[in-house]
Order: sequence, then structure tokens, then C-alpha cells
Amino acid sequence: MKPNFAKNALFLLIAQSLTACQNDETVKEDTTATVNTDMVTVEQVMPYSDPNNEGGWVLNTEISDEFNADVIDQEKWFVQGANDEYYIWKGRAPSQFAPHNVILEDGLLKLRSQWEPDFDFADEAYADGKIKAKYGTAESGEFMPITTAAIVSNKRFLNGYMEIRSKAVNASMTSAFWAIGYQSELDIYEQIGNPKIIGDIKPDQSKSTVHDWSPPAKRPTRVFHHKENLPYRVADEFHIYAAEWGEDYLNLYLDGKLLERFTQKELGDRWVLNNPLEIWLDSEIFAWLGMPNKEELPADFEVDYMRVWQKPNPQLLDRAFFGFEGPILFQENKRPLKLVPENSANNDYQKFWDISTESAKYAEITKEQRITGLRSLKVSALAADATQPIIISSPEAAVKLDAGKYVFSMRLWVDTSNSLKEFDVTVTNDANTDVGFNLKPINLSHIDHAHKAQWITVSQEIYLTQAVPADAKLTIAIDPSLIAKESALFYIDDISVVKQ
Repeated sequence: MKPNFAKNALFLLIAQSLTACQNDETVKEDTTATVNTDMVTVEQVMPYSDPNNEGGWVLNTEISDEFNADVIDQEKWFVQGANDEYYIWKGRAPSQFAPHNVILEDGLLKLRSQWEPDFDFADEAYADGKIKAKYGTAESGEFMPITTAAIVSNKRFLNGYMEIRSKAVNASMTSAFWAIGYQSELDIYEQIGNPKIIGDIKPDQSKSTVHDWSPPAKRPTRVFHHKENLPYRVADEFHIYAAEWGEDYLNLYLDGKLLERFTQKELGDRWVLNNPLEIWLDSEIFAWLGMPNKEELPADFEVDYMRVWQKPNPQLLDRAFFGFEGPILFQENKRPLKLVPENSANNDYQKFWDISTESAKYAEITKEQRITGLRSLKVSALAADATQPIIISSPEAAVKLDAGKYVFSMRLWVDTSNSLKEFDVTVTNDANTDVGFNLKPINLSHIDHAHKAQWITVSQEIYLTQAVPADAKLTIAIDPSLIAKESALFYIDDISVVKQ
């Protein structure tokens, strides 16, 4: 049996040790760490590669699931096809996701694939590269009435340790543990239990891939990957697969052992994992690996648990957004069903920096310079051209701070030819009134232009006597009259607020 959990403050109580199974026999493994709280000593389940919690991990209970219930938790998971709703797609044709194939049984999540000639398939086609098929019908026109299943986490998260104990479906169907976010995709694994064609993924292999979905977002989108040859068939045994996703690195694990490590330093612009991700668990048909037949179905992709841990971070602003990597997310609002990773439109779920048409002549989010991630905010203006203030604003409700003492900071790269003396950063509410977030102008005049430009950190202490209003936004304002000579050229990255 798997451990059952009950909430206690930030931790979950674990009733027994994590079960790890290298084959179909159960093997007990100690993956708990003792944690002292003010109330009681508790045990928290830990990543399989870090049983003593040297990494300081805390379980994210909004996303993690033990699958011990009788039905799937739809507060936690979006079930593809439930209530006739599909998020992004209906599956990889000719197979189609069907909600009745999401099954909780014997303490396992079972994502079932079935031969269902009476299923009401969508009357549409799905193109995947060179292959185009209709749901329920193969590209050749052959009747292929296969339903399968997918669930997607309702919440996204930025950086963490993702772990699953699973066994792949024993058919010519894929089993996948993956994640997508703004302009990015992380396939922790794609596996196939019984392919009809031995090709890109083999039955004794696990494939991990990262995709770049920035426009034009056309295949091939793969930017780096790893294939691990295994001493077993993925459909024969339960194993523990994991990915540790840091701000500038990705580690892949199998049964607690490190398989591969990628770093932003090595990858450069191929490092695209800079925005929050949502977890996907699904099965699909990959036509280039062969079609399943009626005789091998039904068959299940089985998942014992899926867990996500994160490390506490003192940064109180949205790190991705205030690092200029992507949108700020308002996850209390429903995620649009057609929100593909390359979508850069403002909606109730995601919003971007507001740069007016006039200000966009002088300010832009760019990959030219950055201290972390891929992007920063560039400001470049000639005194003779810029006559109106240059304004860059976050959406409303982007700054959420209680009363207290804080340190505000940002990273700056200032060109040696820059002659702008200072610029302002303000936090205001919808009525544009003072909210107690008072900063001195960011002073650029003291920067030593005699040396090569480099990234520096500027910071100020602030004291809030009351909470920032719920509709507060942060604005960067540049007054062109303060460009002393000819030009202003600087970059901003990693705006941060940390409580003292």
C-alpha cells in the first residue's frame, strides 16, 4: 500500500514509508525525514534521491497526488474531455482523450487506452508534423477507434523536484510525464511499452526532451534531450522517475540515481525553462512507432503517485514576470482552454508588461543582455527623439505585500555611453494614489563609466505601514529631460522584494 497523508501546517504526515518497486514485488524504502515544528515532530515524504532532505524541500500539496481516493480530484486536475471540455487538444489522432478512461483503482491512477467503436469521436483532424489523421480514423483511412486519457494539473509552479512512480502501458501507446508553460515544454519522460516499429523510443528506453515553443513554434522545437537505455521494459516494472528543475539547471533521476545534468551555462539560449509549468500525465498514439491493435487493448498507464517539491524562496514578487521572462499568472482565474504555450495575449489568466506604443519606441523586452534566464528590459533613447515619459507598467494586482520592512532590488547593466541620470520606480493603485511604497529615484549617475559595462545590483530599504492595495501595480518611468547628453542605454533584470 501507499502512504496516506494528512495536512499539518506546511507538512504532510506520512503513515508509512514510501513504497518503491523495482519489479512487481513491493520493496520498502525509507524516504522520510523527521521535521520539528512548534507543535509536533512529524515526518515528511522526501524525494527518492534526497531522503534526508539536504535540499530543504517542501511538498507542494496543490499539485502532488497519491491517487488513493475513489475518484480523481478535479480541484487538482483538469480531466481531458470532462464536461465536454478539452484543453489545447483532444489527443494525438487517431486516438482521442476520453474522461471515463481516467480511473482510480487499488491505490493507482490508471490512464486507460481502449478500442471503442461506439465512442463519439470528434469530427476533425489533427496534424502532427507530416502525419495528419482524423480522430477515430488513421491517416490511411483505416478505422482506428481508440480512446485514451490525460490529466493536467490546474496549478503551475516555478522550479521544483518532480517525481513519479509508474509503469508504462503495455501496448503501442506512449506513456508520458511532462510539463508545459509559456513558450516551453519539459518532457520528463516519454515511454512506449510495445511499439510496432522500433524507432525514436524503444520499449527498454526512457526519453527526456525540452522544447522551445517561442514563435514561430514550428517543428522541430526540440532544443536538448536525453535518452536512457534501461535494463528492463518500461511496461513490465514500476520505477521512480524524477526531474529536479532549478533556476539554471535540470537534473534527471532514475530510482534515485542521477542520470544526466543540464545547465544554462552550457546551453546558452537553448535554456528555455524560465516560466511556471503545469504537469501532464497522458497516453497517446505515435503513428511513427506503429498503431496499437484491438487485441492488446484495453491497457493501462499506471501511476502510483506524482509529487512535486519546492524550496522556499524569499522573493515576494513573481520571479518569472519581474525577471522579464514571461507573463504573470492569475491562477485564481480559469485557464483558457485554447492557451497554447506560444500564446502571448493578455487574458484573465496571464498578463504581460504594459508598454505603450510611444514607449515601445524606446523600451522592449529583449534577449540582448540578461543576468538570469533569457530576457531583460532594454531602455534605449536619444534625447532629441524621446520627448514624452517612457512608461513600463506591470498589470494591476502584480504587487502583493503586507505591512513590514522590505528590501527592494534590481539588476542593472548600464552602457558606458549612457547619460541618463536617474529613473523612477513606483507602486500605485488603480486611482494612482500613494500606497506607501516609496522609493528614491534609481540613481545612474554614480556608475563608473570608465570601466566595461557589467551587471550591478541596486537596492533600497522600504517600510510599509499598511498592506499594498490589492490593485497595486509597479511602474518604471524614464523622464527624457534627464538624459544629460545624447543617449540613454541600460537594461533591467530581476526586480525583487524580500522581507526583512
